[in-house]
Amino acid sequence: MAEKKVVTAANAAPITTVKETTTKITIAKLPLFEKENYMWMGIGAAIIMLGMFLMSGGKNSSADQFDYKVVYSTTRITVAPILILLGLFVEIYAIFKRPKVHQQ
Repeated sequence: MAEKKVVTAANAAPITTVKETTTKITIAKLPLFEKENYMWMGIGAAIIMLGMFLMSGGKNSSADQFDYKVVYSTTRITVAPILILLGLFVEIYAIFKRPKVHQQ
């Protein structure tokens, strides 16, 4: 602890002594991601993989014929891209989610 003397005039004796306390603020080194972040990242990756699987879609019965309903189905054109975007939003949430501060 450092002592600081308060003086009123140049030649006068100190009137009071003020003690300053210096405290060190330590910031705990927290990991960038915790278990919950990795769990959300896994969920987002699974949603993205499901969307990619659905987008790959069905198979034509014959290679010589073009089946409009199989290629341009609602699952391939609408549902799969929505799932992929949803998975990407879950990934963004997982990255930006702050870890909980642990009290000691």
